[in-house]
Amino acid sequence: MRGKDRQSEVLFSYVSLETRIPADHPLRAIRRIVDEALQKLSPAFSRLYAREGRPSIPPERLLRALLLQAFYTVRSERQLMEQLNYNLLFRWFVGLSTDDPVWDATVFCKNRDRLLDGDIAHRFMTAVLNLPQVRRLLSNEHFSVDGTLIEAWASMKSFVPKDDDAPPAAGGGRNTERDFHGEKRKNDTHSSTTDPDARLFRKGAGKEAKLCHMGHVMMENRNALIIDARLTEANGTAERATALDMIGDNAGPGSTVGGDKNYDTSDFVASCRARGCTPHVSQNNTNRRSAIDARTTRHPGYRISTIKRKQIEETFGWMKTVGGLRKTRHCGRALVEWFFVLTATAYNLVRIPKILADTG
Repeated sequence: MRGKDRQSEVLFSYVSLETRIPADHPLRAIRRIVDEALQKLSPAFSRLYAREGRPSIPPERLLRALLLQAFYTVRSERQLMEQLNYNLLFRWFVGLSTDDPVWDATVFCKNRDRLLDGDIAHRFMTAVLNLPQVRRLLSNEHFSVDGTLIEAWASMKSFVPKDDDAPPAAGGGRNTERDFHGEKRKNDTHSSTTDPDARLFRKGAGKEAKLCHMGHVMMENRNALIIDARLTEANGTAERATALDMIGDNAGPGSTVGGDKNYDTSDFVASCRARGCTPHVSQNNTNRRSAIDARTTRHPGYRISTIKRKQIEETFGWMKTVGGLRKTRHCGRALVEWFFVLTATAYNLVRIPKILADTG
């Protein structure tokens, strides 16, 4: 017989969240890795909070919620709280029961900002990479580096002269009109009133200039997992300078480091070799002589590195489309870097269970 479209309310529910989540759901494997890493961070969390007073949002739940924001491309904390209110899968992953109240978005953001003081994003990435089952997946000899532009949460209208005392244009509400015709705008003389840390930068000739930050990633070549992520000011030398810092911190003598044509400079190549690393960067023969010669290109490993290096673009693609970093939602380099590193960790967490399943 036909069932009736009638909603019935019950006073109590005897079905737990644990039983509602499929046993083979991808978030189950991710949750186990996340919980193991968060357990190792417990001493760091304790140092960030007072021993007495009103209990705050547990930092473990904060991080799990922010990971969901990256996994499912949730655009804002307000939308994240809305999802937590009715999405049972989200509640289960964060650690909320069916009846637990959801936090206010403003309270959530204020508690989240507390984690900036302890550099928790970098610590969390390190804790995940140092898990025994993850560490065996990483190469300690072959790496790749690259950088990308992260568009700032600031309009070009906010990029005004630093000594500009003129009153704002009238009309148009917050989105007032500005006439930039004939005005030369440079980072030396102008800054954004919305995000002073953002810099006007363009990727190449013929490209439009944007207010942005520059993100940097170091990838190991065995399984293409991110082992280091940083964010700096956007300028012409930041990619190579930050890459050398990451190489110094992560690559030992005898390692190879792949990169695109932007890293084919005599200074970068010489600095890599001074650190005992072999630079496997793509040759840039445009209008000049490449700093990479036959001493490097004649080896089969060079070709393998140039092929593996391209996988680093996949990390940027995921972080910008799924992770929501094509245009950051936050202002200030410290907060933008925190989310850049956390999104890089989220990318690793999506891939690690699949790699573990394939390798047995």
